[in-house]
Formats: sequence, C-alpha cells, structure tokens
Amino acid sequence: MKLLLDENLSDQIVCRIIDFYPDSAHVKTLALTNTDDGIIWEYAKANDFVIVSKDSDFYQRSLLYGHPPKIIYLRIGNSPTSKIVQVLRDNFDTIIQFGDRELESVLVLT
Repeated sequence: MKLLLDENLSDQIVCRIIDFYPDSAHVKTLALTNTDDGIIWEYAKANDFVIVSKDSDFYQRSLLYGHPPKIIYLRIGNSPTSKIVQVLRDNFDTIIQFGDRELESVLVLT
C-alpha cells in the first residue's frame, strides 16, 4: 500500500515508514505543497495512493465522493512526528485490512 502524506504532516515520516509502506510519498516531494485539495485528491486517485492527513477537509471530501482514493484520517491532535510514525507502524495490519475492504473510504486513527 502506498501512502501519500499531506502537507500538514512532516516529510520526514516517509523515510521512517517506507519499510512498511513501500513507494509512499509526501506531497512536498511530488511538488504538491500549497496545492488545492482537489488536485491532491485526483493525483492520489490516478496514482493509487491512500491519503494520510490530519486535515478534516479530506475526511469530508471522502464522505461526499467516496473512494478512490481512500483516506486515513489521523485524529491525534498536535503530536510529534515520532508519535505519527508510531501510529502508522503500530496500525499496519489495520491499515492493510482497510485497504482491502471495498466498501470503506475512511479509516480514523486516534
């Protein structure tokens, strides 16, 4: 599963989860920072990414339009990068199962 990390998350996360989520990327490395959410949404959809964000905008967009792309909504408040890395690593099995489920659009992690 490929994760696309939104700009509200550190770009340093990718190198710390790449062993679990190969081919993942951050919007910064794809030159998508300061880009409209709709463009990021379409990029993720076209390139088979799951968007990871702390931004409720992607969550709301997913409720409106469904998937693809799927959304992992991190509801963990202001957390250090290390906590976000740990959440993504600790929930690997849950995230993979979510990716395999046809009917689910959003996974909320706390």
